[in-house]
Amino acid sequence: MTKFFMRFFLALSAAASLFVLAGCHGSRGLAAFEIPEEFDDSRDYEITFWAKNDTNKTQTAIYEKAIDDFEKLYPNITVNMRLYTDYGKIYNDVITNIATNTTPNVCITYPDHIATYLSGDNLVVPLEGLFEDKKYGLGGSGIRFDSPGREEIIPQFLEECSFDGHYYALPYMRSTEACYINKTYVEALGFKLPEALTWDFVWEVSEAAMEKDVEDNFLVNGQKVMIPFIYKSTDNMMIQMLRQKGAGYSTAEGEIRLFNDTTKELLLTIAEHAKTGAFSTFKISSYPANFLNAGQCIFAIDSTAGATWMGTDAPLCDISKDKLVRFETEVMTIPQFDPADPKMISQGPSVCIFNKKDSGEVLASWLFMQYLLTNEVQTAYSETEGYVPVTIKAQESAEYQDYLSRCGEDNGLYYEVKIKAANLLLDNVDHTFVTPVFSGSASLRDSAGQLIENTVKSVRRGQDVNGDFVEELYGDITALYRLDQPGAEEGLSGTGKTDLGKLPATSVILLASLAAAWVLIVLSVIVKEVKKRRNQQ
Repeated sequence: MTKFFMRFFLALSAAASLFVLAGCHGSRGLAAFEIPEEFDDSRDYEITFWAKNDTNKTQTAIYEKAIDDFEKLYPNITVNMRLYTDYGKIYNDVITNIATNTTPNVCITYPDHIATYLSGDNLVVPLEGLFEDKKYGLGGSGIRFDSPGREEIIPQFLEECSFDGHYYALPYMRSTEACYINKTYVEALGFKLPEALTWDFVWEVSEAAMEKDVEDNFLVNGQKVMIPFIYKSTDNMMIQMLRQKGAGYSTAEGEIRLFNDTTKELLLTIAEHAKTGAFSTFKISSYPANFLNAGQCIFAIDSTAGATWMGTDAPLCDISKDKLVRFETEVMTIPQFDPADPKMISQGPSVCIFNKKDSGEVLASWLFMQYLLTNEVQTAYSETEGYVPVTIKAQESAEYQDYLSRCGEDNGLYYEVKIKAANLLLDNVDHTFVTPVFSGSASLRDSAGQLIENTVKSVRRGQDVNGDFVEELYGDITALYRLDQPGAEEGLSGTGKTDLGKLPATSVILLASLAAAWVLIVLSVIVKEVKKRRNQQ
């Protein structure tokens, strides 16, 4: 009986292992997508569109109108939208759905995430063939709307979607980071804003703002709370600081260079200002905009897409009116080490399409994907926040130019801070950069921010943050994000497939449930076999 159960258990274990591997690393059975010669109007197609917005009803309405207008042009295509409030949740759900071949058709995402989606053969559709197709490609003759030609997409934005030898996405919107400043408090402290911010200036003003009166109120605002400098995205903070310093982060081939002496120097400087309370992060303290609008922050760094939350008259302000403090808001590029050679990150959502067995369904997805780049959609969406359109055609349109020219006309559509943030990116496209996209690049990005988060947390706990601390932190972060595991940069076991990195919680739960189910099945079979053997005796 022992041999029987041993063989049976091993067989089940092998089957379970194969299932788990398939679940972790995606479907590998789809044939490469081939463009149909004709789009079949006689068939009905139903496609899913996963999008993100920050509970912004205006954005939702723009998506809904785009879908409605598109369906009027293509009555045989139905687009079902699913909204998320966080890109990380989209990422998690896509990875989970890879295992069951239920990925969406069209997905708003980031290139780092797409690199992870390339875990199976032909899972994400490479787009260069579709770009050039004379009938259904960008600006193609068979398109029923004014689709932009490839040359009309901002080249820098399009190149961000190229990696691993292919274009796997189209840019949808673009933003960068901006520093939203309480100019009133800067001047009250005896400083004058320079033409370009430097890190030294920001640190100096932030430390000056920590002075208190005899009643333990901060002199600059008369309140008990003041965090002069708050950074929303610490991964961007570290990445941009390293780029400005000319220090390593990673190579295009996936070589990790983050853990270097310059990173250590930056972390020790950040620790000094965290120790005085002059610096904090979103994850530790909360949204920079809330502190800025309450007069409890002077330098709030967030995306230009977050401009509608910034300032006394911000249309999407999250704090109550009685907490608001009136001040003059200035919008500037992020601090630089060398203002003569500014460097800032380019970011923002892109759109990819997933491969399916039905090539007609994929073509329907591609048509909708192109529709998101039309002037009407691009201009309307960019006007909701500090995004900029990704096409030359939309940027140069009379409607968009009129929008920019009316900066400050009201505190809604023409909110001054929002339009200033958009102009900041428009004026600095040539100074933007993107990080290399490769297997594991999403985990590396997370680890860059975690270095800062852990440093600030340790300072607050009273730990001595020194060189030894940083070296130990390097080891902890490397282990946490599995950056030292073979294949993290090259793919899975040399196959060239993407390493998924940390599994999302939903995937862990799914796999744990599967494991538990297999255990119950094995136990059930064992019990039945034991009863059978006893009855035969």
